[in-house]
Amino acid sequence: MRILSGIQPSGRPHLGNYFGALRQYITLQKGNEPFYFIASYHALTAVQEPALLREYTMGVALDLLALGLDPKQAALFAQQDVPEVTELTWILSCVTPMGLLERAVSYKDKVAQGLTPNHGLFAYPVLQAADILIYLSELVPVGQDQKQHLEMTRDIAGKFNQQFGEVFVIPKPYILESTAVVPGVDGRKMSKSYGNEIGIFEEGNALKKRVMSIVTDSAPVEAPKDPHQSTPFLLLSLLASAEEKAEWESRYEAGGMGYGEVKKRLLQLVEEYFAPFRQRRHELEKDTDYVMDVLKDGGMRARAVAQQVMHRVREATGLPTSY
Repeated sequence: MRILSGIQPSGRPHLGNYFGALRQYITLQKGNEPFYFIASYHALTAVQEPALLREYTMGVALDLLALGLDPKQAALFAQQDVPEVTELTWILSCVTPMGLLERAVSYKDKVAQGLTPNHGLFAYPVLQAADILIYLSELVPVGQDQKQHLEMTRDIAGKFNQQFGEVFVIPKPYILESTAVVPGVDGRKMSKSYGNEIGIFEEGNALKKRVMSIVTDSAPVEAPKDPHQSTPFLLLSLLASAEEKAEWESRYEAGGMGYGEVKKRLLQLVEEYFAPFRQRRHELEKDTDYVMDVLKDGGMRARAVAQQVMHRVREATGLPTSY
């Protein structure tokens, strides 16, 4: 089954990214035909420093390869290496109702967070639809909070097919498994925009400082505590074995335990779990030619599909090329 997902280059990934999506992207590459792209065009809505965007784009490639993405199983590429996607974006814009874009929750959320409301941010769902449809993607991994994005893509594809014929596959959502929203150090959903993330490639004092800064309540050591209202416990639950999780749960409920103990164990678990990935990333940083070759090969594979689909789109819309 052909799978499509994009990762926006906006800095180092954190625990929320990993447990919410990245871990499952690696799992999905087995037995499927995944296309994973670095969404550089999307990043331009917020990141407009050229050097920083280049750094972030390379960073995503390093991160995914370090986490176990296999270029033989999955095509990994940069969005800009398939320029046909921007052509399709314009064509899809001509069948996308304004009302559909005005209902986009993500646009309202990002403006509320302080992003400048430019056209790219407003029209983001159309480019996203082009990303998905140009590869005839059958399955798109999304979290519950992103489900509206795929519903909009399905609407846009349906309107195009109704107007010009059955060109596009109507993609289905693959709702990513998640026990709960991964909390950040302040208790809110972990997000770079909140500045409350714990990076999976952080290490040493930087990592220790982040983990030990997790906000907790003022309950005394001797008091019983609710583990399911505790950010350190919720994060520890993502990494600990079922047996260890149950042990900590009992200790919370019995009282006589300070939050500092949980944070120290959480720090150990994060260091142990991600150590092999950090080591692999350090190795890849010394061989960026290999990383660029992976992106080049992935871009060629993706563009070969996109060009075929765009030929059909041009023919259907009355825009055939003269060569």
